[in-house]
Amino acid sequence: MLSSCFGPVPIAVASHTLRRILIIDEDPSARHSLTMLLARDGYEVASVGDVTSALKELGSRPYDVAFAPAASASAMCEDLRRHSVATHVIAVCAPADLEVGLAALGSGALAYVTRPYRPEEVVHVLKRADERERLLREVQGLRRQIAQSPVGPAQFADMIGKSLRMQEIFRTIRKLAEYKTTVLITGESGTGKELVARALHHYSPRGDGTFVAINCGAIPETLLESELFGHRKGAFTDASRDKKGLFEEASGGTLFLDEVGELPLQLQVKLLRALQEEEIRPLGATQDIKVDVRVVAATVRDLQQEVAAGRFREDLFYRLNVLGVHLPPLRDRREDIPALVEHFLQRLQAKMGARAEGITAEALKLIVDYAWPGNVRELENTIERAVVLADGPRIDVDSLPEKVRHKTVPPRSGVTAAEYSIKKTVRAVEEELIRKALRKTGGNRTKAAEILEISHRTLLYKIKEFGIDDR
Repeated sequence: MLSSCFGPVPIAVASHTLRRILIIDEDPSARHSLTMLLARDGYEVASVGDVTSALKELGSRPYDVAFAPAASASAMCEDLRRHSVATHVIAVCAPADLEVGLAALGSGALAYVTRPYRPEEVVHVLKRADERERLLREVQGLRRQIAQSPVGPAQFADMIGKSLRMQEIFRTIRKLAEYKTTVLITGESGTGKELVARALHHYSPRGDGTFVAINCGAIPETLLESELFGHRKGAFTDASRDKKGLFEEASGGTLFLDEVGELPLQLQVKLLRALQEEEIRPLGATQDIKVDVRVVAATVRDLQQEVAAGRFREDLFYRLNVLGVHLPPLRDRREDIPALVEHFLQRLQAKMGARAEGITAEALKLIVDYAWPGNVRELENTIERAVVLADGPRIDVDSLPEKVRHKTVPPRSGVTAAEYSIKKTVRAVEEELIRKALRKTGGNRTKAAEILEISHRTLLYKIKEFGIDDR
């Protein structure tokens, strides 16, 4: 039996991770009704009428969660942190004061609910908080195991990594895959965020369902809503028939929202509703459609900075970031580079019948020492290029790009269009092949043209185009 300000409250057998609840509300009737509701659901509950009494109560005995007025929640979170009190705060606000509730989230509150209390909302928030806490504890346990255990297999799904950081990520993926919880994957471009999303899907109970991926920054804003939620015939000028959106296509499976930070604000509102209610409404429809989708999102942006700048909704950020996976840049896990190089070589042999079956020690050292601003994607492209340019059975120093040989890394300012330009990539390879042919023939253009299998006239044109001084 636990005493509240209204006397003893009968307690059911609790199986919750977050079990002990403190209610802070100046209205005795509201305190009593919420106390009875939570006690019936298996929680141990106590209540007080003001924040001062609450802080005194929290200092005398442990509580897992405290329901606090939103106006006081931010200060309360700060006070609890200062005194190292491990109590989660759920902010309580009126429907008209949601901004106060959102501000409390930014200060460390776990969630917010509206008042007067709605039983289904309170229970839902606590269950989500309970699931989040359980997962966090399991992840912390995994981290302890990783620190004490030997390195596991170098390959997991389609990812390669012997480093402790990647081993931890592999174990975390296995654990998170079991749940439907939304996951936010962060990391620089080229670190393998989609591979993580696919692994989460593959190892989940939804692994036999559909995996649907969309790059939110690659589709025009005018089409993106229709792509995500679908439309009905006649919804707009070119809507000649009904079209399922990706949420419907992924129902029963996983929807991967890559570059979610690029979503326009209008669609952020609709995405938030879809995540909270598990319902969507296609363009031109009059009724909602239930969907059963596990959403995994990824971004290269710092969404907290985007929230501060007003470009990303704070409530959506917290809804997406229930649990996160951060992928380290390749320069921070250089011990994985040799295994990655070997993996790419084996794949290229199977795919292209490539002659190069290995790499010289000198070339590998340069590759390991390079900073790789484009991360694993840049490394893969570099190995493919080196395989094409290699003269013998192994990649040597001359097969590597000049930037790798001389460790010249351009300032990183995000992904540029040039990284994806086939035209510019082909041009760079052509120029390198011509330079190598001219070096091999001692500047003899006729022989160089024969090696390159192009006409002498074409070679002269290319030499002039690329500004190659072979004299």
